Amino acid sequence: MKPVGPIPAGFAGPSRLMVGGVDFAELLERAGDTPAFLYDGAALAARVARLRAALPEAVRVHYAIKANPHRDVLAAMAGMVDGLDVASGGELAMALAVKPAAAISFAGPGKRDDELAAAITAGATLHVESEGEADRALAVGDRLGRTPRIAVRVNPDFELRGSGMRMGGRASPFGIDAARVPALVKRLVAVGADWHGFHIFAGSQTLDSAAISEAQAATLALAERLAEEAGAVPAFINLGGGFGIPYFAGDTPVDVEGVGQALGEALARRRAVLAETGFAVELGRWLVGEAGVYCTRVVDVKESGGETFVVVDGGLHHQLAASGNFGTVVRRNYPVAVAERMDAAPVMTASVVGCLCTPLDRLADRVALPAVAVGDTIVLFQAGAYGATASPAAFLGHPPARELFVAKDG
Repeated sequence: MKPVGPIPAGFAGPSRLMVGGVDFAELLERAGDTPAFLYDGAALAARVARLRAALPEAVRVHYAIKANPHRDVLAAMAGMVDGLDVASGGELAMALAVKPAAAISFAGPGKRDDELAAAITAGATLHVESEGEADRALAVGDRLGRTPRIAVRVNPDFELRGSGMRMGGRASPFGIDAARVPALVKRLVAVGADWHGFHIFAGSQTLDSAAISEAQAATLALAERLAEEAGAVPAFINLGGGFGIPYFAGDTPVDVEGVGQALGEALARRRAVLAETGFAVELGRWLVGEAGVYCTRVVDVKESGGETFVVVDGGLHHQLAASGNFGTVVRRNYPVAVAERMDAAPVMTASVVGCLCTPLDRLADRVALPAVAVGDTIVLFQAGAYGATASPAAFLGHPPARELFVAKDG
């Protein structure tokens, strides 16, 4: 038997899965069937409120919509956060439908000229990832007769300790190496671009609160140095995010209140060059990850070689991350339960496997479960981020998962 991660608070009713205070069976009926993602709107609102209370008042909250761009999730988040961060022309279009362009930033390598044009025309902020991309943005702006609003994404000379995805302190396709940034900023200012500031992102999915605070302090120090070397005051700095959520056994949540206090102290010490600069943290997973669950129905329970397999109608084509195939080095189990019997004692050890013809399609590996029968519902938690749109939905021709947003009032 292998351990599973912690089930987030708020999902267990007297004995059954509840989402937003509503029984899961009613929600699956609304959705149409399994497999389905269910998103708790009240949990999203509580998460944003907690973050705002923890952060210094002057620090804005941005939502990275790559974490979950479902239309209802995005509409809800747009009404609660200060800005949206996108990474493609498609995400830009979705963001523009719910937020003014001035509150949207566009990062990511490999932006096509038509994507640059769309951002410049709308008035969104381009986070350029190379000198070449900056040149292309300027050329596109000239053709359009529009001045592009540009921030420089910096590849920092440090990394976020303990992060699941390190994005600093090494060669990277993301951002411009810190040593080359001042020269680019000088050139952007000289040619009359609307230089907006810096985007400095060192890593993601860390649960080490001290490491997050250390990275934020290092980010401020780097921004001070770059601004002084460039001789230009940044209007705005995106401090990145990196806040993780506890997927696995032994994981502990980020102390966001402690992080916010440390950030406030670091901002109070900042040098004069950043005195008038605005700041934001950009989060995706931490804001929405714990608010979603993935429900999939049991279609078979079988024995093979002395092991029990619970076969479900979903799989990695909907929830790739839970299968361990989305950047996980060592495969570990997400939180999992039987939705009809949340409080039942375990009586069996079984692996939950999906419907795909590949041994990779294993959603839970040898976990303790209560008695499971055909027709029961397996629920995987921590499914609100990097679920449906981060998974190979077209693989083997199975239909996409349903998605249902549960409003705050149910």
